[in-house]
Amino acid sequence: MYKQFVPCLLVLSLSACQVNQSAPQDPTAQPTTASTSTEHQQLQSYIDRAWQLRVDASPDLAYSNGNKQAAGKLVDLSPESLANMDTKELKLLNELKQLDTSKLNKEDKINAQILQYQLQNSVDQYHYKEHYLPISSESGFHAYIASIAKGRFNTQEDYQNYIAKLKALPTYFAQQTYWLKLGLASGITAPKVTLNGFEDSISAFIVPVEESGYFAPFTHYPKHFSKQEKQQLTEQGKDLVANTVMPTYQAFFDFMTKEYIPGARTTIGASTLPDGREYYENRVRYFTTLNMTADEVHELGLKEVKRIRAEMQAVIDKVGFEGDFAAFLKFLRTDPQFYPKTPLELLEYASYIAKKADAILPKYFGKLPRKPYGIQEVPLEIAPKYTTGRYSGSNRDDEPGYYWVNTYALDKRPLYEMEALTLHEAVPGHHLQISLNQELTSLPNFRRYSYISAFGEGWGLYSEHLGLEAGFYKDPYSNFGRLTYEMWRAARLVVDTGMHAKGWSRQQALDFMANNTALSMHNVTTEIDRYITWPGQALSYKIGELTIKRLRHKAEQALGEKFNIRAFHDAVLANGSVPMELLEQQIDDFIAEQAAK
Repeated sequence: MYKQFVPCLLVLSLSACQVNQSAPQDPTAQPTTASTSTEHQQLQSYIDRAWQLRVDASPDLAYSNGNKQAAGKLVDLSPESLANMDTKELKLLNELKQLDTSKLNKEDKINAQILQYQLQNSVDQYHYKEHYLPISSESGFHAYIASIAKGRFNTQEDYQNYIAKLKALPTYFAQQTYWLKLGLASGITAPKVTLNGFEDSISAFIVPVEESGYFAPFTHYPKHFSKQEKQQLTEQGKDLVANTVMPTYQAFFDFMTKEYIPGARTTIGASTLPDGREYYENRVRYFTTLNMTADEVHELGLKEVKRIRAEMQAVIDKVGFEGDFAAFLKFLRTDPQFYPKTPLELLEYASYIAKKADAILPKYFGKLPRKPYGIQEVPLEIAPKYTTGRYSGSNRDDEPGYYWVNTYALDKRPLYEMEALTLHEAVPGHHLQISLNQELTSLPNFRRYSYISAFGEGWGLYSEHLGLEAGFYKDPYSNFGRLTYEMWRAARLVVDTGMHAKGWSRQQALDFMANNTALSMHNVTTEIDRYITWPGQALSYKIGELTIKRLRHKAEQALGEKFNIRAFHDAVLANGSVPMELLEQQIDDFIAEQAAK
C-alpha cells in the first residue's frame, strides 16, 4: 500500500497532504505533443485552475511553489474554507464536462479524463461528508500532523515557521474536532468496534516535554546558531510544547474517550450511513476506476478465492504436511521458526530481499527511476494498529522514498510473507512505479503528483506475481506466503463488499479472512478494521492486478515473438497513474506500435 495523496480539503490526515507536495519547477508543464486548438487552451485553463485550487488549499504546496508567507501555516479546514473549495471545484468540474474532447489530441484527452476523475472524487468526498471522518482504525490527523517536527531546520526562519505551526495546532485540532462532533450528531462516525485502543495513539503524544517529538527540533541546532539564539529557541520550544501542544492533545484525548468513542456508531457497514448504499457504490466505482457494482466485485472475489485456494492446497501437498488446511494455517501462525526474534532481524531480512529485487530490475524494465529508497520501521506511536508494511514516498530531490516495515508484535510478522511484501512496497512495486511517475516531467502536476489506487495497488500486486518469473519464492513456505498475500487481496473483494453492501458482521469478515489466508490473527483484525473505516479502497488491488495481467496476456497473444517484457512494463508505466480504461487504450496503442515494427 502507498501512503497516498488525499485532496487537502477533505484530508483524513495532514501528512497525506504533506507527503506529496513538493512541486516540480513548472506547474504548467505540458506534453510537447499538445495541440494548440481552442479546446486545448480551454483544457489548459482548467488544469491551471485545478492546480491552483490544490495549491491554495495546502500551505506546504503553496510554499513549495514560492509563497514564503505560507511556510508557517497549517491547512485551513474550517467550514467556510471547505465549502468555498467545494463550490469552486464543482463549478470547474461542470465546465470541464462541457468541453468538446473530440477535438483534443490523445495526450489532452488523457489529461481531461484524469482531471475529471480527480475533481469528481473531491466533489463526491465532500458530498458524502468524508471530512467528518479525519480518523481511521489505524490512526488519524493527531498522529500525522506530528510530521511537522521532521522538516528542515537550517535557519532562524525555519524555526520561526515551525513555532508558528505549533501555535496553530489548537486551531487545527479544533477544526478537526468540529467535524468529528458533526459526525456524532449525524451518525457519520468511525464504528466503535474499530476504535478499541485508539486512545493509545493519542496518549503516546502526551509525554514529558523532553520526550516529545515536537520538542526534538529544539534539542539540536545548526552550528552557525549562536548560544543566545539556541537558548531563546529552546525556552520558547519548551513553553509551546508544555503549554500549547500537550494541552491540545490532552483535550483531544478527553473528547475521544468521553464523547466520541462512547457515542460512535455500533454498525460497521457503509450502507448504514446516511445515503450509505449510494455512497458505497460510488466508492466501488472510484477505487476500481471501472463501472462495476458491489455485487459484481463480490462474485469476482469468490471466484478468485476458489482458484487461489486450490494453488495453496498444492503447496501444502508439496511440503507433505499431514493435516487439513486449517491445521496448516495454525502451524504457520504458531511455529517460532517462521518469526523474527528482533526488530533488526526483520529489517535486515527485508533489506536483503530488497537488494535481490534491485538486481532483477534491468531484466524486466528498460527505464528505471533515479531516486533510491531506504527501509524504516513504522513509527512506534502508530505501529500497534498499523498495517504490516507500506511505501512512503517523497517528492523532494534530496530525499529518498521509504519502505516501511512494521516491527511491532514480532510474533505476528511471519518471514514467509516478506518476499511478497517487499516486492509490492519497494521494487518493482510502489517505489519504482511512483518514482518513475514523478520523473515524467512532460506531465502536468496534477498527474505527476497524484495516485490512482487501482493502478498503483494493482501494480504492486502484479509485482508480487512478477517475482515468480524472477526467481523468488524458491522456498515453498515463501510461495505460500505469496499465495496468502494474493488470497488476502482476493478475500478483500469478498469481505469489503460483504460488510459494506451485504450486511456482513465484523466477525463474519474476520472468519472469512482467517479461514482463507495465513495472515496472523493480529493482521487479520487490523486489516478488517482498516476496510471498515476505509470503504472500497481494498477493492483496488485485485481489480487492478487482474486488469494488468489481462492486458499482458492480450499483448503476448497479439505480438507473439515480438512481445518484449521490458517494453511492455515500460508501456504500462509510461503515462504514470491512470484509470484502468485509459491503461487499456495505452496497451492497445503499444500493441499496434510493436506490431508495426
